[in-house]
Amino acid sequence: MNASVQRAAMGRFEHEAADADPVRQVVYLTEDETNGRFYRFVPTTWGNLSSGTLQVRVAGSGTSGSFSWANVPDPDGSPTATRSQVSGSKSFNGGEGCHYADNTVWFTTKGDNRVWQLNLASNTYELAYDDSLVNGTAPLTGIDNITGSSSGDLFVAEDGGNMEICLITPDDIVASFLRIDGQSGSEITGPAFSPDGTHLYFSSQRGTSGSSSGGITYEVTGPFRTTA
Repeated sequence: MNASVQRAAMGRFEHEAADADPVRQVVYLTEDETNGRFYRFVPTTWGNLSSGTLQVRVAGSGTSGSFSWANVPDPDGSPTATRSQVSGSKSFNGGEGCHYADNTVWFTTKGDNRVWQLNLASNTYELAYDDSLVNGTAPLTGIDNITGSSSGDLFVAEDGGNMEICLITPDDIVASFLRIDGQSGSEITGPAFSPDGTHLYFSSQRGTSGSSSGGITYEVTGPFRTTA
C-alpha cells in the first residue's frame, strides 16, 4: 500500500466528496460543514493534483440562478477558513455526495435533504430535489452519497431515512430502488457503477453490528436502464 500524500493545493477544509470533470479538467469538491461551500480545483496539469488553483462557487442566496467561480486566496485555511475568504460565496448545509456527467454536476446537502444541480454549459443552478417540497411523505430523506447511470438516472443513498438507495430519473420521478433491512444503526455509503455500467456497488458502513468493524459491501447485478 502506498503512503498517503498531502495535496495542500486542494485546500484544507472538511473534505467530503470529489468528482472529476474531464471536459473542463477540474475536480469538484464538497465541504461537510453546516455552512460549507462548493469548490472546484483546477490542476496546473490535468491528472496531477500536486499544484493548481482552488476556487469557490459564488452565487445568490436563492435556490436557483446564475453562478461564477472565484479563487480562494489562501487554500491553507488558516487563520481564516476557506469558506469565509470570498465574499458572495454560497453557503450549503452539510455538503455530501458529488457526481458529474454530461456538462452537469449534482451534489447533495444532508442538513436540508437537497440535491443541487449545476448546469455547467449555462453557469446556472437549480434544485433537483428537496424533500420539504414533496407533497405527502417524501420518498427520499437522510440524503447522502450520489452517483448516476448511463441512462441519466441518479442513485441517491440515505444516511438514516429508511436505509434506501432512491432513484431520481431525468423526468424527476423519485422512487425507491433498494432497501437494507435490520441495519438501522448504519448508513449507505459509496454507491458506484462498474465502468461498463452493469454492476452497482455500495456499502453499509456499520452493517448489522452498528460498529465500524462490521461494514458490509454489496454488489447489485444489472442490467440497468441504458436510456431513460
